[in-house]
Amino acid sequence: MEPLKISSDIVTTPPRPAASVVLLRDHAGELQVFMLRRHGLSDVLGGAYVFPGGKLDREDSDAAMLRRLDRPAADLHAALGEPVLDEASACGLWVAACRETFEEAGILLAHGATANDVEAATRQARTGLSFVELLEQMDLTLALSNIAPWTRWITPRMPSMMNKRFDTRFFVAEIPDGLTARHDDHEATESLWCTPRAVLEKYWNRELALAPPQIMSCAHLARHANVASVLEEARSRRPPTVLPEPFDIDGRRVLTYPGDELHSGRVRALPGPLRLVHNPGAERFEPRDGAFESFFA
Repeated sequence: MEPLKISSDIVTTPPRPAASVVLLRDHAGELQVFMLRRHGLSDVLGGAYVFPGGKLDREDSDAAMLRRLDRPAADLHAALGEPVLDEASACGLWVAACRETFEEAGILLAHGATANDVEAATRQARTGLSFVELLEQMDLTLALSNIAPWTRWITPRMPSMMNKRFDTRFFVAEIPDGLTARHDDHEATESLWCTPRAVLEKYWNRELALAPPQIMSCAHLARHANVASVLEEARSRRPPTVLPEPFDIDGRRVLTYPGDELHSGRVRALPGPLRLVHNPGAERFEPRDGAFESFFA
């Protein structure tokens, strides 16, 4: 697997609001996560395995779209735990998560949506219909009650694996019965269902490429036995905000997370290693001690 290339240029642009959905399922007694391999020519994590997601569009917060939600705007705003956001923008992030999941993974997170609905919506989208127009035409309401905010990741100002910064709200959701996740063969060229630990094993063995947010997310998810456990955690607390702080130590790039002694945030934000160190020989980020099991300690 071709490793991700890290630019030498400092990325200082303001972060763009974005949303992503971590699709989950219980399979053969294990928790599995769905991941897509971004097209190798993409300017955002080209070649890496990611969760479905993308930037917030203006239409995501339109009044017509907000009428297609199954939860009050005030509840959605409160669930994100970001009082500086206005309600429409907060709702728009939930919508963006659902829209990107439909566009990139073929999953329509709407009440009563069937495989036939997804097929019909996909055909209509190719004619230029917007997401809200699809929902209105099919009289569907987004099932936001079935997803939950998980984490918030902000790209730091640093040499990066992409030339843009994002302020991404990650949501978790169980894949609806009767629907099949798949890559679109456009923005994403491959996909897989895998346990979070197995994803990290593949990364460790250089079978696939991951960016740090996906590394840390899989280390977090690996602590759960099933979908219900993930959703219970997500609904029991405010989504933690993670802004990694980078350093160069002994010629290596180091990413620190809240709770690390070098990070300005003293309170741990999420489980997993508090520091990732880039190993140029292995072409990967590793826990501080270089041990794979430290992802889960």
